Amino acid sequence: MAIRTFQQHTPVVGERAFVDRSAVVIGDVEIGQDSSVWPMTVIRGDMHRIRIGARTSVQDASVLHITHAGPFNPEGFPLIIGDDVTIGHKVMLHGCTVGSRILIGMGSTVMDGAVVEDEVIIGAGSLVPPGKRLESGFLYVGSPVKQARPLTDKERSFFTYTAANYVKLKDQHLDAGFASPNPLSTD
Repeated sequence: MAIRTFQQHTPVVGERAFVDRSAVVIGDVEIGQDSSVWPMTVIRGDMHRIRIGARTSVQDASVLHITHAGPFNPEGFPLIIGDDVTIGHKVMLHGCTVGSRILIGMGSTVMDGAVVEDEVIIGAGSLVPPGKRLESGFLYVGSPVKQARPLTDKERSFFTYTAANYVKLKDQHLDAGFASPNPLSTD
């Protein structure tokens, strides 16, 4: 089963959210309504919490994890993701905070303690180093990322467009019966 309890923490999947049968969701994880988790994705909330907002799409083969609490980081870092976020294929998010209306390009990595403010685009293959803050309203690219330029109005309108597009697509997958069996859904 793709949705697994770990140490008394059972993932909670919001109303009309989609988790593909080949994805794995473990532990202290909440996935918001109308969000989608696509094939071969791993979301592992085994040593801290993961919260994913509404209408957020986590694309194929992405890895979402946390930073555990320990002697080098007494509080650890949860993974917090806002609403209307599109997370591209093979993205790694690790113990970071991602705001709302974000596009994270394919193959990007966002590291421990990084903060991505609302309305940001991270170009494909970018690396956001630990503790870095990405300011709202800009395109960031590179490894490590650098602020490239302000977003255009057209790019800003793309955030809710792409989120709505993935809501429609996940509804088609749900209607076709391709979701993971989930007796723990909030519907």
